[in-house]
Amino acid sequence: MSQIDLNIIEEDEDDPILSVVNMVDLFLVVIAVLLIIVMSNPINPFNSAENVTVIKNAGQPNMEILVKEGDELKEYKSTGQMGEGKGSKAGVAYRLEDGSMIYVPEGIQASGSLQ
Repeated sequence: MSQIDLNIIEEDEDDPILSVVNMVDLFLVVIAVLLIIVMSNPINPFNSAENVTVIKNAGQPNMEILVKEGDELKEYKSTGQMGEGKGSKAGVAYRLEDGSMIYVPEGIQASGSLQ
C-alpha cells in the first residue's frame, strides 16, 4: 500500500495544470501593477476631471509642454527661437530673498519696500 501512496504524490507534482495556474497568477499581478502605474500618471486618459500641465526638458532647446484640460490634450514644442510681437508692459516681477517670485500687475501700487 505504501507504493500506491507514493505514486499518487508523484503524479500530483507532475501535473501541468499547476504550472498554468501559477502563470495566470503571475500575469494577474503584472496586470495589476501596470494598471496602478497608468492610474498614477499625471496625464491619465481615464481621469478627465483634472487639469494638468507637464513640462518636459525645461529650459532646454527641445522643451515640450503638455496641457490636459478635461478630455483635450494639447502639445507645444519649443523651436529654440526667440518670439517677437507687439504689446505693452503688463507688470513687474520681483524675486524675494527666499527665491520666490512675486508678480505685481501694472497699475497696482505696492505698499511696502521690495528692495
